[in-house]
Amino acid sequence: MISELFTKRLRIFIVFIFFLLGSISIKLFSSSIINNKKLSRYALNLWNRAFPLVGERGLILDNKGRVLVENEPVISLYAVPNQVKDKEKASLTISSILGVDYQTIYKKITKKASIITFHPEGKKLDYKKAKDLMNQNIDGIYLIQDYKRYYPYEKYMASLIGFCGIDNNGLAGLENTYDEYLKGKNGTLEYMMDAKGGLLPNQNYTLTSPSSGLHLKLTLNLDIQNVIEREMENAKALYNPSEISCIVMDPNNGEILAIGCRPTYNNNHYQEYDSSVYNRLLPVYNSFEPGSTFKAMTFAAAVNEKKIDIDHDYYYDKGYEIVSGQRIKSWKKGGHGLQTYLEVLQNSSNPGFVEISRKLGKEKMYEYVERYGFLDKTNVDIQGENKGIFFKKENFKELECATTSFGQGISVTAIQLVTAFSSVINGGILYKPHIASSLLNASFEEVYRFEKEEVRRTIQEETSLIMRRALECVVAKGSGKRAYLDGYRVGGKTGTAQIAENGAYKEGKYILSFIGGAPMNNPKVVVYFSLKEPRNCIQYGGTTVGPIIKNILQDILPILNVKKDYSGPEKEFSWLDEKTVIVENYIGKKKRQLYSPYYSFAFLGEGDTVIDQVPRQGERIGEGGQVMILLGY
Repeated sequence: MISELFTKRLRIFIVFIFFLLGSISIKLFSSSIINNKKLSRYALNLWNRAFPLVGERGLILDNKGRVLVENEPVISLYAVPNQVKDKEKASLTISSILGVDYQTIYKKITKKASIITFHPEGKKLDYKKAKDLMNQNIDGIYLIQDYKRYYPYEKYMASLIGFCGIDNNGLAGLENTYDEYLKGKNGTLEYMMDAKGGLLPNQNYTLTSPSSGLHLKLTLNLDIQNVIEREMENAKALYNPSEISCIVMDPNNGEILAIGCRPTYNNNHYQEYDSSVYNRLLPVYNSFEPGSTFKAMTFAAAVNEKKIDIDHDYYYDKGYEIVSGQRIKSWKKGGHGLQTYLEVLQNSSNPGFVEISRKLGKEKMYEYVERYGFLDKTNVDIQGENKGIFFKKENFKELECATTSFGQGISVTAIQLVTAFSSVINGGILYKPHIASSLLNASFEEVYRFEKEEVRRTIQEETSLIMRRALECVVAKGSGKRAYLDGYRVGGKTGTAQIAENGAYKEGKYILSFIGGAPMNNPKVVVYFSLKEPRNCIQYGGTTVGPIIKNILQDILPILNVKKDYSGPEKEFSWLDEKTVIVENYIGKKKRQLYSPYYSFAFLGEGDTVIDQVPRQGERIGEGGQVMILLGY
């Protein structure tokens, strides 16, 4: 009986042993043969430590290749927790050097992870902090090369360029718009380590090299940008406006040569500013009533439709017009009397433009508003563009047509206005505005070019020629005389618009503006400048903003290699204006032969013969001025 029980138990034990051996064999077979690759991958993941190597972002350059945004080398902090022997001491040391709470560091350094980052407190460290950490020789602490974005021009171009976050991702401005091109590709440095974090013997590291992003070359010209930044600063100091906007554009292709606004911010320290400042570039973000600057487009439409002959058709301005029971008044009490339509534009007569709107009719007026692009965004490659506000076609009646003709009751952006105005003077082509010129590789070789994009024709070429002359007369003889620049053929239109808020106009609050182009015989540039709610000045665009446009053009036209040309219409002087005269040629003459009733002479050098002079022959000088004469033998 005992023998049978023993035999039965022995058989069960033998079966169990065979079952156990079989299970082990199956498991070994599965592990070594079937799941070998999968288990090896798990093991490698446990042993492997991968340190990130940051790829540099591409630079941002102006149209001459000058660096506007660059990368500054910095250090980022990493840790392998298993290698940190004394975590309390290490946390205390790191927190002291970084100026961070001890618990914050200790919590991270005690995590069960193969590798940790100290984000954000250990990211983008300067070399002093990095050196202090390195001198501590803390086991398991690693310092890895990193980069941070640096903006050398600080508050200049800030809203345009934007900024990057702590992980080198573009968060605003062009940094965000072109992030996919600018962003570099990160690499890794991989080591094999044991469970305690020690390096495995006879194991080499694996390096996956990072690659840098593409460089972004802009259409923007730094010299021109510096000019408008100076003028915006001067205007801010003089008039203390709530906002300033400025755009400089090449009318022949839509290239933005300069753009800016106030208020601005320092994008190296964007965290210190409210998002309402850094998330909007006013020339593309703000919409406003354009006022009389819009008259250039209305006038061009009427000329294009042959509704007016600017020299031979007349309008009598009695000081007002009645439209749908509403009285629309002239800025000049009693009106301007009998005028040609060219004089209507020169004098910026609102009643005259009401009559132009009647000649065009509401259907044609609406059609041209659409042609000029005021019903849509321009799709400029700058973040935050708005499209303004315009009437629905079914609501565009006689009164709306009349007020639109002189830029009231509608809302546009500065970029829309500049784009439309450019088409008026460039031969009649509406171009899509753009700020990106090309993408360059690490060797600064062009890999892609952003070509100009023609949207549509707005007016005929012969109409554009007429408009150039008309706008030049506005500056030489009309409301834009303060922008007249002797030797350069400037044309443009002033603007003084009331500010609408909650369906009503703010009493005594205006946007003063001026849009101008030069030279009118062959346009190379369009400039727009506006001041919102300026103080301590005459509330009129021509008087206050005209001189600013003159200052800008005076400096940027030589940058664009525009030569002086005195063949345009002569300025119509008032008793307040400085009169100028053309300087004669004195080179080769004797000193005793020099005479002018309009200016005096100052002499340099020895001898009796004129060998050089400043100003040169054909240039102008103010009456009572002085010509420098260099004498020789």
